[in-house]
Amino acid sequence: MRETTEPESAPGGERDEAAVSRFVERFAADLAEAGMQRMAARVFAALLVSDSGALSSAELAERLRISPAAVSGAIRYLSQVDMVVREREPGSRRDRYRLFNEVWYETLTRRDQMLSRWESTMRDGAKVLGPGTPAGQRITETADFFEWIQQELPRMLERWRHHQAERRAAEARTAEAG
Repeated sequence: MRETTEPESAPGGERDEAAVSRFVERFAADLAEAGMQRMAARVFAALLVSDSGALSSAELAERLRISPAAVSGAIRYLSQVDMVVREREPGSRRDRYRLFNEVWYETLTRRDQMLSRWESTMRDGAKVLGPGTPAGQRITETADFFEWIQQELPRMLERWRHHQAERRAAEARTAEAG
């Protein structure tokens, strides 16, 4: 288990770039440990901490001290898993890579099709293995889990939307009162 420490910040709310860099590397390590490609995790974390949520290939390479080829490979992976989108800078030929708005919400929403496909494959596999066999039972349990997740995910995402709306309303009331 990883030790948790208080985040470092500079006086006056200005960013401590060394602390930001340590955070990027720490979060990237967490994502890589969970199965994301290491370089993609670093690029994703760098985009996440940028105020605009968008950076060019050159900016990513400079911030992470990596090659343009490494950025390209990471962006390709992140695009394939629908976590970033490529866009053209207005009046320029340079591409910028932007996180989707509400990236985690969108990522989970897109996983529904994948879960459905996995469930179907597992159901077919249970038939092939025989529902009474230990392997068939294990595969059936996996299919049942994917089915359950598909049923629960929309409710969970709706609760998140409600929670988010309540939080924003509270922030607006606080701003009005202040």
